[in-house]
Amino acid sequence: MISTEKQNPKYWVAVVSQEHTMRGVAGGFMQVCHGKKSPLQRMREGDWLLVYSPKIQMEGDEKCQAFTAIGQAADGAVYQFQMSEDFIPFRRNIRFEPCQQVAIAPLIAELDFIQNKKSWGYPFRFGFFEISEKDFTFIASKMLENE
Repeated sequence: MISTEKQNPKYWVAVVSQEHTMRGVAGGFMQVCHGKKSPLQRMREGDWLLVYSPKIQMEGDEKCQAFTAIGQAADGAVYQFQMSEDFIPFRRNIRFEPCQQVAIAPLIAELDFIQNKKSWGYPFRFGFFEISEKDFTFIASKMLENE
């Protein structure tokens, strides 16, 4: 199981397509909110990150609706990376844990950060937000169950 021994780590959720999440997992980094710097600056070294993927591909319509990655901020650096001539997003290094993808639907009733269970998707509209240790631990336990 994941150790949360760091002094007062915070727990975050990033909303990223499954395809982009897997690129980040493979490269050991995360980009959020279309490459914005400020959300990543809210994290500190040792903070934990869950990635929720509403869709398979950013531009596609196929739903994923699952937590697809879990990791920890590897250091304090937020840096830019040139992906194309006119797109230089900000990234943060993340140490991702081996995990299984977990659908959100069976978890909704137990998650405190989802206050309105009928409109459960509302919190994810922000793209990046903090959650409680309790919610993080619950989701992480499902993702790491068979690992």
